[in-house]
Amino acid sequence: MKLAVASWLNESSFAPDPPIHSRDKTGRGFYNNATAKFLCPVDFDWADTATQEGIRNYEPNFQVTAHSWPSFLYKDNKYDQEDPTKGLFKGDFLVRAFKHIFTSPSSAAETRPDEESTPEPLYKRSRTQGERRTRSDVATLLGMRSVQPRAIAYSAVQLRFALSSCGSWRIVDDDFDHDQFYAYMVDYFEHPPTPTAKTSVDALLVWWNR
Repeated sequence: MKLAVASWLNESSFAPDPPIHSRDKTGRGFYNNATAKFLCPVDFDWADTATQEGIRNYEPNFQVTAHSWPSFLYKDNKYDQEDPTKGLFKGDFLVRAFKHIFTSPSSAAETRPDEESTPEPLYKRSRTQGERRTRSDVATLLGMRSVQPRAIAYSAVQLRFALSSCGSWRIVDDDFDHDQFYAYMVDYFEHPPTPTAKTSVDALLVWWNR
């Protein structure tokens, strides 16, 4: 995944300068604006220099934890304070991460990260392409006929790690707990607090499976 994310960033219209190294992750995370804007919690504005300095200096008022969604979960990295669920779990890189993990790296490469990106239905993909595949993809091996919430959450965790500067996997990255992050996402999908929230989640899963 770390190689793929470097490629997506370097090929995008907002390509970082210098380019993201494909293997050395020390230049990622909050040390690089290209990755930082994806990782930045929606409670903060990465374009604000005070935010950049606060997060990089580990100031108490700028803690990066799993209690606030990272910007990459949102479509175009845009969070609407008036409508916090608008675009949530529709992030372009999130969709590509899901494709990279569960269908194939090539399917994730079909759409540039700054272009419209939507998941291809798993049932359609397996029906039209299954006979031509010499190796089964992860979704087929798992018997996935549709995109499931826990698969989305898993993709988000892997993407978050790939964007970070961590050289090896760790559950807690500074103040950010990946286990909590995964649990919060699963809870969002599987335990909506109100009928309205459930309707929103159902519509979101329809979008992922269209």
